[in-house]
Amino acid sequence: MCTKHVMMIAVVVSGLPVHAQDFPVRNVRVIAPFPAGGGTDLNVRRLAERLTKLWGQQVVVENIAGAAGGLAAVTVARAKPDGYTLFFVTHPVIAINPALYDKLAYDPDKDFAPIVQVSETPSVLLATPALQVATVSELIALAKARPGTLHFGSGGMGTSLHLAGELFKSAAAIELTHVPYKGVTPALTAMVGNEIQLLFDSSSSAIAQIRGGRVRGIAIASLARLPALSDVPTFDESGLRGFTSTLAHGLLAPAATPVAVISAVNRDVNAILKDADYRKLMGDLGVNLVGGTANQFRAFLATERKKWAGLILKLGIKAE
Repeated sequence: MCTKHVMMIAVVVSGLPVHAQDFPVRNVRVIAPFPAGGGTDLNVRRLAERLTKLWGQQVVVENIAGAAGGLAAVTVARAKPDGYTLFFVTHPVIAINPALYDKLAYDPDKDFAPIVQVSETPSVLLATPALQVATVSELIALAKARPGTLHFGSGGMGTSLHLAGELFKSAAAIELTHVPYKGVTPALTAMVGNEIQLLFDSSSSAIAQIRGGRVRGIAIASLARLPALSDVPTFDESGLRGFTSTLAHGLLAPAATPVAVISAVNRDVNAILKDADYRKLMGDLGVNLVGGTANQFRAFLATERKKWAGLILKLGIKAE
């Protein structure tokens, strides 16, 4: 075969897409829609460490916060759909933001391909020790006796923890007064100072607060107790059947990413999530590992959008 033909074949072969069994052959970038630091950031970085070891290629986490996840979402949506840019998404970016904002800079349905749900971090209802309640039933009784006088804080209008409080009000048929703060940290400070009596917090943060004795854990918004908070009952077992409110995390890819690549990433992430040491490591942080298929993640996002959109529309909530 002449040199010219060999060169032509080489050009054709080099232009072919990389097969899933070859993925990845270079560094992979994972975009996270939140600042560095904190439990959620630790979640993605620990996953990235495991993927780096498994793939033998560096998995680099890039934090792009802002616009309620919108800046990160646009970055991923515009990335080349080859699997080398992934989105470690907090599920409100896809499932809740469409109901909170009149216009988004990205299309949550058309711009992304689901890969796998990685985890969920349940919300925990905290109460100041000065509030003489220890159970959900006691809290509901007090709220009904003193409608509107109990205050619950959040990190801002339309945040997942604000919505958890509104869902609790609706499910328990009680009146609580919402006090938004500019972030969860100032809300926790206000609670310790007894400016507010109640606060939904993520389990990752709530663990330290409860163990430090600064607040009391009333109930956790998942269907099963967390091993790291085994003495805190669920809302379900406390009388509010089926009550759940979690912040879920998962991996998305830009739309049009090859199915073979999505399947390969799904397979490898599921393998990590099934590892006993990894499950304990994340469980100690108050994180439930999930896993499953891409279609299961897609169905979860659809269910969450329906659940929260109804509540948001009913109450007329708009993000600040």
